[in-house]
Amino acid sequence: MMRLKFLGKNTTGTQSPTLYITDRGTYVVQGWRTLDHPGVIEIPHPLLAFLEPGTCLGATLTDTGHGTFTLSGEPVTDPETLGQMDLPAYEAGVEVPVGQEIRPDAVASR
Repeated sequence: MMRLKFLGKNTTGTQSPTLYITDRGTYVVQGWRTLDHPGVIEIPHPLLAFLEPGTCLGATLTDTGHGTFTLSGEPVTDPETLGQMDLPAYEAGVEVPVGQEIRPDAVASR
């Protein structure tokens, strides 16, 4: 079982996309299930504000054009880990690597 540390939630009504960091140095992202793709979820743009400083999700985000991204990762299936999450039936969690934020406007060190 991995341990989850809550980082933030983007809640509207009964929707609860959530971001966690794990004790093994990965992110767990909770979002809306997508049809026919168990490892793909949809999350709102504002959820990214809860990422640890200097990091990013180590997964490709695809903008849906309506304020959300889709992303894929390893589905969270361990019952003890799932027990740490408030996971409605229409949501799922995926584990993704922690990436390093590299901005185009960053000054390269010499």
